[in-house]
Amino acid sequence: MGLINETNQQYYAASQVIHQTLLGATSLQYTFDEKMKLYDGGSWNPSDVNYWKNNFVLEYSQSGLDPYIPVSVEYTLSKNLITLATGDFAVGFYRVRLKETNYGDYAGVSLKDIVNNFIVAYVGEGKIIPSVKRTEVVFHAKRGVQEFSYDTLKSVKQQELSIPNNLSVILPQDYVNYVKLSWVDKLGVKHVIYPTRLTSNPTDMPIQQVDNGVPIQDEYAENLQGTPIIDEKWSDANMNKITGAYDSEFYNSYDAEIDAYTWRGNTLGQRYGLNPETTNINGFFTINEREGKISFSSNLVGKLIIFEYISDGLAYDKDMYIPKLAEEAMYAHIAYSILSVRMNMPEYLVQRFKRDRSAKLRNTKIRLSNLKLEEITQVFRNKSKIIKH
Repeated sequence: MGLINETNQQYYAASQVIHQTLLGATSLQYTFDEKMKLYDGGSWNPSDVNYWKNNFVLEYSQSGLDPYIPVSVEYTLSKNLITLATGDFAVGFYRVRLKETNYGDYAGVSLKDIVNNFIVAYVGEGKIIPSVKRTEVVFHAKRGVQEFSYDTLKSVKQQELSIPNNLSVILPQDYVNYVKLSWVDKLGVKHVIYPTRLTSNPTDMPIQQVDNGVPIQDEYAENLQGTPIIDEKWSDANMNKITGAYDSEFYNSYDAEIDAYTWRGNTLGQRYGLNPETTNINGFFTINEREGKISFSSNLVGKLIIFEYISDGLAYDKDMYIPKLAEEAMYAHIAYSILSVRMNMPEYLVQRFKRDRSAKLRNTKIRLSNLKLEEITQVFRNKSKIIKH
């Protein structure tokens, strides 16, 4: 029996049409792999404020041709079975459109299936794990998703953002660590933005007494807080003075000693020994972990950026899909995690599963690295490029 159950229409168009021809029919059974969800009991109504929160739309057309109109008759939903509260369905065509597609989901296995498959294959009489609670398997499976997401799974997410006038953007809700930040030019080409050690984002700004520098407290015995002066200085900084990328204003500055405009006073000797860490016109960023913001240098205001980051794979249902190339490594991880915390378990057995987990995880990393010989060859061709003088 094949593993693909959805039709091409269900997969590519995220919709399914049922031609209702029976008089007196009160229910319609849809067969999406995705579970259809009503937000609440009243969200079947297109005029309800929560209607948009459903993950599908039910529409009707008498002829089966557009336009389809939303169904406004009360119904209930259970396991993709739509049942009318009263009356029966009129003869015609009923279309369900999912608001999200499941493109590419076949390449992964859901966390629920991982747990079920593990219990079937590894748990029971005569097996390596005689008995275990399902909750324990779920816990170790989720921990495996988190650990694998950091350095093994394809868990890199990307956000397209614009840098506002205050030079700060808020970290995504499921952010764990950053991968790369880049600003995008008019051609759509990315230019990497690097972190900087030149400045930092203070999290506390206590107001101090002028004479001795002691912080001043309020009526609740807490330090009074001021505004961050360092952030203000950094946002007003001229990046050309840091990177060495002088513009025409610096090249043609006025020299009072000789009463003339000259470039020598601003460039002579200043480019010798530049620090590669700061010799970068793409700008800089710092991350304020406490406030949950990313701050950028002043030359990036108004720029369109791509923010690449990793999550832990547990934030959303769509994230909790394990690539099939990593499925066996996940089973090995769960088995080792369960055996390693059990009392009176032979150490040789624990070490065996530890080695098994390590080997399968290494194979998974190689598989997911997705190296293609043709692509590597294409890049290496640059080494033999002829440079004309």
